[in-house]
Amino acid sequence: MLTYPEIDPIIFSIGPIAIRWYGMMYVIGFLAGWWLARKRCKQPHSPVTAQQVDDLIFNAMIGVIIGGRVGYCLVYGWDELISDPLYLFKITKGGMSFHGGLVGVMVAMWWFGRSRGKTMWQITDFMAPFAPLGLGFGRIGNFINGELWGKPTEMPWGFKVGDEVLHASQLYEALLEGFVLFAIIWIFSAKPRPHMAVSGLFLTLYGVFRFCVEFYRVPDAHLDYLALGWVTMGQVLSAPMIIIGGVMLVMAYSGRTEETA
Repeated sequence: MLTYPEIDPIIFSIGPIAIRWYGMMYVIGFLAGWWLARKRCKQPHSPVTAQQVDDLIFNAMIGVIIGGRVGYCLVYGWDELISDPLYLFKITKGGMSFHGGLVGVMVAMWWFGRSRGKTMWQITDFMAPFAPLGLGFGRIGNFINGELWGKPTEMPWGFKVGDEVLHASQLYEALLEGFVLFAIIWIFSAKPRPHMAVSGLFLTLYGVFRFCVEFYRVPDAHLDYLALGWVTMGQVLSAPMIIIGGVMLVMAYSGRTEETA
């Protein structure tokens, strides 16, 4: 059994302005993605030039923030949003939704590609290896905040929180959806792949990892289990990702898409 360290979620504050670990984790994730994108764009088959990386990462960041927050409010915080429309902007209350952030990023990548004569899938194939880093560091931010705990456990790696020993589902997600997924996609995308293959593999593996971790994670209290006493909203949203990602991989390797530029 491990003891939760009770980390102060605020790094430091200056008057009413507080710098929080949760936000800092996202900054670290974006910086890591930017650095790796600058390295990866030097490959001959890259659809993005070194001069375009900064704009691409900025667009992705805006897509994550807007999509993630809007997605959370629509799926997980609907009641709060209806009672207080300004809840959308109260970023210290509630959180971010990965699935909403994914939609936001796809819109941003479509816009970026369209303005530069590239398809959305060319851009998402390029960006897919970097996204897991933001996810991984974001889940570490959840751990620091002491939120999104899993179910009670007797396993020696469980964390004592109050009077209970719980699965650190945030760290499970950080490991699987973050750093393991990053390693797989980074290696897979190191050489040219068929159009949509990298994006398809990302969607499939993220969906599988998230679906599995949901068995250890406690669902939001106001949503609870949606069916069968174990189906969660996270699983409902992840299942289509597995299916769509699998279809994309089949299409990519059956020659139904053009090769990545």
